[in-house]
Amino acid sequence: MKLKNLLILIFSLTISALSAQDGYRIEVEIEGFEEGEMYLGYYLMDKQYIQDTTLRTEEGTYIFEGDEPLNPGMYLVVLPPDNNFFQLIVNEDEQLMSIRTNLKNLNADIQIDGSEDNKLLYNYVNTLSQLRPKAEELGKKIQSLPVNSAERNKLEEEMTSLNNGVNELQDNIIKDHPESMTAAIIKVNRQVEVPEFDGTPEEVKNKQYYYMRDHFFDNIDMKDERLLRSPFLFQKVDFFVHKYHVQHPDTLCQAISHVLDLMEGTEETFKYYVSHFLNEYAKSKLVGMDGVYVCLVDKYYGAGKTPWVEEEQLNKIIENGNKLKPLLIGKIAPNFAVQKKDGSKTTLHDTKSDLTILYFWRYDCGHCKESTPIMKEFYEKYKDKGVKIFAVCVKFTDEVPECWDYIEENGISDWIHTVDPYLRSKFTTLYDIQSTPQVYILDEKKEILSKKIGAEQLGEVIDKIIEMRNK
Repeated sequence: MKLKNLLILIFSLTISALSAQDGYRIEVEIEGFEEGEMYLGYYLMDKQYIQDTTLRTEEGTYIFEGDEPLNPGMYLVVLPPDNNFFQLIVNEDEQLMSIRTNLKNLNADIQIDGSEDNKLLYNYVNTLSQLRPKAEELGKKIQSLPVNSAERNKLEEEMTSLNNGVNELQDNIIKDHPESMTAAIIKVNRQVEVPEFDGTPEEVKNKQYYYMRDHFFDNIDMKDERLLRSPFLFQKVDFFVHKYHVQHPDTLCQAISHVLDLMEGTEETFKYYVSHFLNEYAKSKLVGMDGVYVCLVDKYYGAGKTPWVEEEQLNKIIENGNKLKPLLIGKIAPNFAVQKKDGSKTTLHDTKSDLTILYFWRYDCGHCKESTPIMKEFYEKYKDKGVKIFAVCVKFTDEVPECWDYIEENGISDWIHTVDPYLRSKFTTLYDIQSTPQVYILDEKKEILSKKIGAEQLGEVIDKIIEMRNK
């Protein structure tokens, strides 16, 4: 074999080995930046994390490298101490890159070798940056002119032409580079086009809302796992769930299920979003939002769709959901048998009242002591409006007598007071009593209308219930 051919072969094999190698290597050179270290971060849903840290080389460059490939998505090259940064796309097949830029203008001066997607992204971003001053200037001029004036109309036509140019640029990127992350980013940030509807203004508004709700994610490939590691998908999902829907447990459950169903089948996106929503509603302090938690447990954790969760943890989640299910707003409050001071038996459902306040308390509970005078004042005001308080002192055996002492000392004997000295009714399990005080508002059928609210909120909530009933 001739020497020339041998050298060509060796060169070709070297290139092939580099292209096929596992791991990543990103070399960064920034004119004007001389700090000792640099960070590589990444997006994950709504947060950012550090992926790698590297030190300045003798040649003045910074090299991030690792034996395992990076997860595809959007990354950040972060410059201490001010944490200035520029963004970087990492695709599965583009993990060997060299980047050169200038500290004074990180984005405009950037040059990237080894990633066509990043070249595409920065050509697009820098084109928009060049157009932005003109658009802002046009916008100010338009706002300063009278509506329908000739000059304003002319400027509005110019603004429309500018916007059309941007749309054409986006369309071309999507058409010519459909698999690029740049195209995915453009699509995720595009608004769905709503067709024209006939009807009254109110009818048109409703039709537009429902169309947008049903087609909200039409532009987005929800199974593109690169978007998990970008700020854009989370923003879209969060807006859809929390801004585009009534914040009612049933409605939220439908909205979240719609999102998760579009993601199902992905390796990571589905997992992260299921976990995110479960944690969000497990921690929620808003009344009734445990209904969303129970919905997610039933539809995903209890249905075997979360294989990544360890068995012990999964059983705890399912058990917790089962505890909460009978106590959701709209459910009939579980009945239980207790006794009064004279030893006579009674049950929660024996109480005949338009509205019943179920109140679990202890005499040595600091918050209960704060609630007592408020509850007393509340009862005096509402007892003639069909309201009764069914109070349960959660003390047992030899501690029970002090319950009756506290009741007498605080002048609240006219409530329905009960105890269960030997916990035969298991009410602490039925109502998942882990702390006191606990307050439930029940209607005449003992359906739960509200729960776990403070004593100071009782009057406001009862007023709203009575107002709604009168209407």
